[in-house]
Amino acid sequence: MKSSLVILYHRQPYDEIMDENGIIHYKAKQSPNGIVPTLKGFFSNVNQGTWVASKAVKTADQADFKERISVDEIEDGGNYNVRRIALTEKQIEEFYHITSKEAFWPILHSFPYHFTYETSNWQNFKNVNRLFAEATCEEAADDALIWVHDYNLWLVPQYIREIKPNAKIAFFHHTPFPSVDIFNILPWREEIIDSLLCCNIVGFHIPRYSENFVNVARSLRDVEVVSKESVPEHITPVGTALAEPEMTTQLRWHNRIVNVDAFPVGTNPEQIANTLHQPETEKRYEEILERLQGRKLIVSAGRVDYVKGVREMLEAFGRLLERRPELQGKVNLMVTCVAPASGMRVYEEAQNLIEQLVGQINGHFATLDWIPIMLFTQPISFEDLMCYYRAADICWTTPLRDGLNLVAKEYVVAREGKGGALILSEFVGAAVELPQAILTNPYSMDRMDDAIDQALDMSQAEQEQRMQKMYETVAKYDVAYWGDRVFDKFQQIQEEIDKQPTTV
Repeated sequence: MKSSLVILYHRQPYDEIMDENGIIHYKAKQSPNGIVPTLKGFFSNVNQGTWVASKAVKTADQADFKERISVDEIEDGGNYNVRRIALTEKQIEEFYHITSKEAFWPILHSFPYHFTYETSNWQNFKNVNRLFAEATCEEAADDALIWVHDYNLWLVPQYIREIKPNAKIAFFHHTPFPSVDIFNILPWREEIIDSLLCCNIVGFHIPRYSENFVNVARSLRDVEVVSKESVPEHITPVGTALAEPEMTTQLRWHNRIVNVDAFPVGTNPEQIANTLHQPETEKRYEEILERLQGRKLIVSAGRVDYVKGVREMLEAFGRLLERRPELQGKVNLMVTCVAPASGMRVYEEAQNLIEQLVGQINGHFATLDWIPIMLFTQPISFEDLMCYYRAADICWTTPLRDGLNLVAKEYVVAREGKGGALILSEFVGAAVELPQAILTNPYSMDRMDDAIDQALDMSQAEQEQRMQKMYETVAKYDVAYWGDRVFDKFQQIQEEIDKQPTTV
């Protein structure tokens, strides 16, 4: 049976666990949050769905590789099959670790001086994208909705359009989308934009990113702007670094309407609340408070990446302890900074710098009964992380650039509107939804210093006033709201497609 909904994402939607008998089980992923559970939820609206993903398989094992995992084999209660694409380790290294991370990633985050062209393998990237497209077309019914996710699969829409000219194709971009002058550094810019213009809908987190995409498309192709609208009501139109007062909602290209949408992914407040109020997590929360012994807790969560602003945040914390010695012994900074995959040089350099800074600050200020910074380079369980958020007086999340930043939203939910302070970079997508946060410029030492001072000195009444407004926003525009909006867009697309002439 062909699928009416096919979702493409480079990661598999489950964890593979081998038991003592060597049998592989496909279990629900450990973390209940994130984009994977959200996307799987869409399959509940269809009779038959398929998730297309890649998997590293040694060359010698490819002959026996199992391409399809049926719904009966997946132990997460879903109603979807998985179509897997076997890639060699070399293909994945060149597709993901090199071309995606060393060429595309720095451009998307507006760090062109990290851009590397010479090591990129564009032909391999095209080959992998074509494999995704071919597998998708084998699984999709003629009237299926095909939903492609993120920049790793930029070229898939055009390859699908070549095989299935009348396919319904949606694309969602999870990273920032840069300005024209930055994006057009990519030597493959025309092929990427031509592919995205093959979609019926192209989605982004915020209007600034969607407008950047529109401007890039207009710089490279003679596209027509069909309609523009004011930004959604909960997105601030002016006053922040990434604000936009209005957004393009439709383009016309080769007699095709390309819908452009901008709507931030939400978090899952119900799941977070349920997690926090389990007896074991309540106990864990009390243990954290007891260990703090009345000290203020600042939490910064993320992974090793030069775009995440960890160095700038650590340097600001060091300056804080230096200029406000009365805080020594009275505040702890907890940094979760998950180590990168091995072999990614630029991230290994970032990790070394972070570890050196933490060592320098701890070495300078630590006493027998107080270590200022706690650094975790291995993943922390979702339950523990939510407990730390709930206990934290301050969440300090100041990336130099970030598509959205779910950490900010998770912290707001974990605090349940009951105080706490959120320091948020102006250059993350969530900033246009959460203007009540302490917005700061991580490129400015003075702004960073002012932000942490403001957070530490803010009255309880002001904390609660700000957090309550942010909690209302995050609770209303949650991941379910995002999903409903996307599903509504799909229905609109179908109505528009029905009105369009058939292409050949």
